[in-house]
Amino acid sequence: MTGHRGQRAVVTHRERPAVRVGETMTSDQAPTVHDADSHERIRVHGARVNNLKDVSIELPKRRLTVFTGVSGSGKSSLVFGTIAAESQRLINETYSTFVQGFMPSLARPEVDVMEGLTTAIIVGQERMGADTRSTVGTATDANAMLRILFSRLGQPHIGSPQAFSFNIASASGAGAISIERGGTTVKERRTFTITGGMCSRCEGRGTVTDIDLTALYDDTKSLLQGALTIPGYSIEGWYGRMFAGCGFFDAEKPIREFSEKELYDLLHKEPTKVKIDGINLTYEGLIPKIQKSMLTKDVDSMQPHIRAFVERAMTFTACPDCGGTRLNEGARSSKVKGISIADACAMQISDLAVWARGVDDPSVAPLLTTLRETLDSFTEIGLGYLSLDRPSGTLSGGEAQRVKMVRHLGSALTDITYVFDEPTIGLHPHDIQRMNDLLLRLRDKGNTVLVVEHKPEVIAIADHVVDLGPGAGTAGGTICYEGTLDGLRASDTLTGRHLGDRATLKPTLRKPTGKLEIRGATAHNLRDVDVDIPLGMLVVVTGVAGSGKSSLVHASIPPGDGVISIDQGAIRGSRRSNPATYTGLLDPIRKAFAKATGAKPALFSANSEGLAPPAMAPG
Repeated sequence: MTGHRGQRAVVTHRERPAVRVGETMTSDQAPTVHDADSHERIRVHGARVNNLKDVSIELPKRRLTVFTGVSGSGKSSLVFGTIAAESQRLINETYSTFVQGFMPSLARPEVDVMEGLTTAIIVGQERMGADTRSTVGTATDANAMLRILFSRLGQPHIGSPQAFSFNIASASGAGAISIERGGTTVKERRTFTITGGMCSRCEGRGTVTDIDLTALYDDTKSLLQGALTIPGYSIEGWYGRMFAGCGFFDAEKPIREFSEKELYDLLHKEPTKVKIDGINLTYEGLIPKIQKSMLTKDVDSMQPHIRAFVERAMTFTACPDCGGTRLNEGARSSKVKGISIADACAMQISDLAVWARGVDDPSVAPLLTTLRETLDSFTEIGLGYLSLDRPSGTLSGGEAQRVKMVRHLGSALTDITYVFDEPTIGLHPHDIQRMNDLLLRLRDKGNTVLVVEHKPEVIAIADHVVDLGPGAGTAGGTICYEGTLDGLRASDTLTGRHLGDRATLKPTLRKPTGKLEIRGATAHNLRDVDVDIPLGMLVVVTGVAGSGKSSLVHASIPPGDGVISIDQGAIRGSRRSNPATYTGLLDPIRKAFAKATGAKPALFSANSEGLAPPAMAPG
């Protein structure tokens, strides 16, 4: 290259203008951004969901944004009720009308404009599946990888990955099939065999039940007299009418006078078509019907009166055939490095990760790498104390959210918007840094991460901070600050002022009025713990996640007068239940209206005389 006056100008590599992906060079060598790369922000304009007051905001994509503010300030309304809700609604509309008929109908959030949305995945604190076959391993695909590993390396070889699945039963069959060949139909006999890993006795649940018949019915009464004591089986309901009118036994005769066949039909009869009151129905014995409708669900997820009945009528014990492993003998016999897949799933995940690092076979090297990363993610997130065979329904809200996070870390999807609801809840400060590392890993895979959070340690790693407030409810719903963490500290917002606060010790302490003795506690991982809990004081039980705090408090404190357990379980009730009815606050309000109008309190109850027409009753 020749410059002015014949001098040669040397352009080094460092001096050359760089051209990034998505940019082109113009005639004067100035880079221009491709139109497809100009949509780098999520734009919300005029959001009015719940208490939001015409909120407008732009959020950067592929960054970690933390939403702060007091509880009730509008964080969830903006993140979950507006951004995530609209994303999911738009995705649902891409399905056919037939498929949408099976999906929940989502209304458009009350917002003027939303642009730049990507697919949103909500990682919330709701409990995971209530099916007893759902475990930590099945929920995170760790079980799927183990099944492939054992199907390849297990000795003796027993079959494909489904041979190690407790959700697939073994089956076989034979029959004739018709095949078109050369214009003629040829019949051939074929047989098939499916090798599954399900224990045939417990059907993959790990437990068997023994039913107390006295809890099902009062044998001194007839069916028409209301002998059935199962919730929902009253003689006025459909179940009661079906049993009373099926014709397989005398509904006017006390059950204790039933013949052996009548009692069998009442308790165990296989599904049979019957016609009752002109309606075609399928009759089935009490025990199989209860097993399908109640025993397949997690006990803790049931409504209180159903749970009380199940706990009274059913005795759950480990399956004697599989020892609670859910797997049949064939699946338990195949081993890798001396352990079976049942042993692997029962191991503490941190120990299982050590075992997985000791397995070395080039034929499954990529699989082993992914499995090790998944198991290490459990440890990094503070869940190394779990086991893969732990029922997912027994996880706390915080544990369930972190288990879902492990599943998404192994996902091949990118450019997704992940929405987290206080992911550090229940975490010891020691584990918060691990959670932060995983949030950053999700971001660095090219995803947008939106986090609703209160912990200063999580706010500190944010690329972008949005503070809502200034107060809660009607006093909130506005953007008080948007920018960097340093700017938030310097702002005069409620969150900014409290970032530098430090707790001080109380100058005086209460004296205990007694003690609550716990002796020899062995629930879960407790090792013969003895402790005296002082009464009349605020007592805090601390320790890292999985150290045994909940086992000590919820599983070891002796029940009795004055002990009320309040946990993180969801409030269960009908769809007519609301905070006013649940807390009892509505009772004095109804009485006040009744006194002022001279009417009965029942007139002001949506569940009684104040009930709206059937089409409007649920609201």
